[in-house]
Amino acid sequence: MGALPEQLADHWWQRPGRQPGRLQYHWHILFHSQPKVHELAAAGQRKLAGLAGLDLVPLQWLHLTTFTLGFADQVPGQAVDAMVATATQILAETQPIAVGLGRVFYHPEAITLLVEPADSLEPVLSAVQVAAREAGCDGRAATNPWRPHISIAYSNGSGPAAPVIEALGLEVPPTQITIRSVSLVAQAQVGHSWQWQPVAEVRLGTG
Repeated sequence: MGALPEQLADHWWQRPGRQPGRLQYHWHILFHSQPKVHELAAAGQRKLAGLAGLDLVPLQWLHLTTFTLGFADQVPGQAVDAMVATATQILAETQPIAVGLGRVFYHPEAITLLVEPADSLEPVLSAVQVAAREAGCDGRAATNPWRPHISIAYSNGSGPAAPVIEALGLEVPPTQITIRSVSLVAQAQVGHSWQWQPVAEVRLGTG
């Protein structure tokens, strides 16, 4: 799982091209219909509440970033339509995927819940990558290598990581969920949070 960080770092550094309100396309797995994820995140956040330097992720904005694309003002509408159509066609043949939550992963910029097995969601990543490429849209996986995770808090400055690790620990109660869709969203930074407008939801296993 990697070594634990000794120091936290500011998650809200200025990313290239980011401007207030500027929308960028992302493929996210969302959890609006997954109460188990909300309950687990909320339980973890209660342990972190009151610690300095953290921004807890509001439950409605919990997400699993799968693939990051270009800014909405640079991607033609027909490319978006083509990308969604291709992803829909590919994922129609992919059945819903059972995954587990239970291990905590500490990144210097975020406190996250790992989604495992690590390779279980590769069919979803592959589908949106193919769809983006065929539509002429540049993009990149959220991390390299991709490690599916759900952030429950972001660091908003520098400081020791030990108090955060001691408060939450390395594990939360094991939880099983089923991933049934992936969503294309147009996302912007709003203060110290990521917020989005839904563009399309592609369901798995409809074929």
